[in-house]
Amino acid sequence: MPNRNLLLFLALCAIWETTWIGIKAGVEAVPPLLFAGTRFITAGAILLVISWLGEGLPRIAVADLPRLAATSLLMITLCYAALFWGMVHVDSGTGAVLEMSLTPVALMGFALALGEEGFDRRRLGALLLGIVGLVILFGPTAWQSWSSNRGEAAGLRLLGAGAVASAAVSYGWGSVIARPLLRLYPSALIAASTTLMGGAILLGLSLAFEPGAIAALAGRWGAAAWAGWLFLVLFGSLLGYTIYMRLLRDIGATRAGSYAFVSPVIAVLLGMVSFGEQVRLPDIIGMSIMLTAAGLAMFEGKQKVIANTVGSG
Repeated sequence: MPNRNLLLFLALCAIWETTWIGIKAGVEAVPPLLFAGTRFITAGAILLVISWLGEGLPRIAVADLPRLAATSLLMITLCYAALFWGMVHVDSGTGAVLEMSLTPVALMGFALALGEEGFDRRRLGALLLGIVGLVILFGPTAWQSWSSNRGEAAGLRLLGAGAVASAAVSYGWGSVIARPLLRLYPSALIAASTTLMGGAILLGLSLAFEPGAIAALAGRWGAAAWAGWLFLVLFGSLLGYTIYMRLLRDIGATRAGSYAFVSPVIAVLLGMVSFGEQVRLPDIIGMSIMLTAAGLAMFEGKQKVIANTVGSG
């Protein structure tokens, strides 16, 4: 991997690990679809302006619009509607384990199914190894939180966990079908178009069906929710999502998705350095396994990436 892509990959790992804090702060005070929709509309509009000021806005061919719409629906609307709603009903630890373990699986599965990548035993082994590391690192904490909160809300927690899981599948599918577009158009333009389009649908669904959404447009969210929203716009979308689109184009879905095995390690290390949190032997084992898995996934090897045409898949 070129050094520039490696630096972008590490930046993505650090940025997207911290977005969980912003999501949780927002959905506790604001209707989740409204929170997500306004975030993506704002980020998409800013990205379009930046693209226009930089290189102008190339016209997207009519034949590519259905793929662009499907990408927007899968990566933004369906993914974040499920993710933000699910995060209302599960703790952030459980959500992180589900999302970060299933996203690489979905990315590899759809990349193979749609012919974007060829089968690679080494990367399959890396994926399984990474999931084992995630379970060792976060599994006991997530299980303790889950089992200690049984009762009337157990059904909602189960639905919330299912929603987070479905978000990972939707995101993986959308990422793979986006790649042919990224070979034809600037990554910033595709990031802007999908966030703006997907966010608009989210906002429409929120205003039509979400209790309290219209009243929430007044913006009385509280400082924590606004801080989370601003962080997600600036870092989660403008920076993180654009980086992800570029990596998706340059190194493929499976390798780009291996951020899920590095981000949790960064979070644990930051907690240890910044807040004096203790790291136990199982944590060290889990992190070592996950970093090994990421290294195996990112290694170029002799894997052949298949160059799809826009009309395939």
